[in-house]
Amino acid sequence: MLGGDVVAVWEVALSDGVYRIEFAHGTTTGKRIVFVNGKEVIRKDWMFKLVGKETFMVGGANTKATINIEAVSGFAYEYSLNIAGKSLQKFIDNRAKTTKTWLLKVGGEDYRVVLEKDTMDVWCNGQKMETMGEFVDDGTETHFIVGGHECCIKAASGGQKKSGIVHYLLLDGERVAASTQ
Repeated sequence: MLGGDVVAVWEVALSDGVYRIEFAHGTTTGKRIVFVNGKEVIRKDWMFKLVGKETFMVGGANTKATINIEAVSGFAYEYSLNIAGKSLQKFIDNRAKTTKTWLLKVGGEDYRVVLEKDTMDVWCNGQKMETMGEFVDDGTETHFIVGGHECCIKAASGGQKKSGIVHYLLLDGERVAASTQ
């Protein structure tokens, strides 16, 4: 589909989905093409400068992404991706602290549920969910519906200072294991 010029591929997990970013770089013509989930978002067919940056937006929240193109030696290039001003690894590490993700199968359908801990917003398959929050004896509960089934994200103290607040998802009352994406 993209030809032989694809030099780098990254997967970026945002609240509204996982995005595949592909970068094609013609090192003889200077051509630069950026694809997000297979859709072309930038095309520059002829560039005299083979190094530099390409900036574009990713996801429903228009998160800023920048591909850095650097010469390593001779005709070898190194490509790195920054998301929201951070290296991809720092962005992933930060998201691990600020979000929690669960992958569910409900009625044969796959769902990806993401909790943004700072706002308590809940996303499911790219859509921000209508939720109802309530305080309970041991913390809070955030209720919403996925595929006609009741879901509840419980936030409770982990019991120790270091563990802070622990979030877990119940689907029809059954606990669902968290995902790493």
